[in-house]
Amino acid sequence: MTKSAHSKSDTRPFVPLGIVVLTVSDSRTLADDKSGQVLDDGLTSAGHKVVHREVVPDEICAIRVAARAQLAREEVHVLVVTGGTGMAPRDVTPEALEDLFDKQIPGFGELFRMLSYEDIGTAMMQSRACAGLMAGKLIFALPGSTGACKLALEAILIPQLDSRTKPCSVSGLLY
Repeated sequence: MTKSAHSKSDTRPFVPLGIVVLTVSDSRTLADDKSGQVLDDGLTSAGHKVVHREVVPDEICAIRVAARAQLAREEVHVLVVTGGTGMAPRDVTPEALEDLFDKQIPGFGELFRMLSYEDIGTAMMQSRACAGLMAGKLIFALPGSTGACKLALEAILIPQLDSRTKPCSVSGLLY
């Protein structure tokens, strides 16, 4: 097995998770939110339930209010945020979310940037993708590009949100 290969247990059951997709953007609506749709489609195809999608402005308060409201819902296990993780002055997603984390998951951002290097070279250093746990629920923050969302889905999120992934997955932290 290669370092990036994932295997699945024959004995563990698949546990579908309730997931919220939150897009951070001053210019997108649900109708033209391609990255949020990529995440919704990929997570649904993997067997999970996207229970809510929303677009919020690039503002710390708006991001925190939306994140807290969605994570307070019993059926929500995971919050996936796209947008606002770059270096531009309006990019404030990490600042908004990291204060909510009970624990950070630094390996997520490190792995995402390593994988991104293969696609976009040294431009990956501008990504501030991050992840953490809040009140026993997972939060992942991704760049707003569809390519970044596809990469994170295929290489990290889908395998790690699958309860059957061996030797373990972050979904095991939820139950």
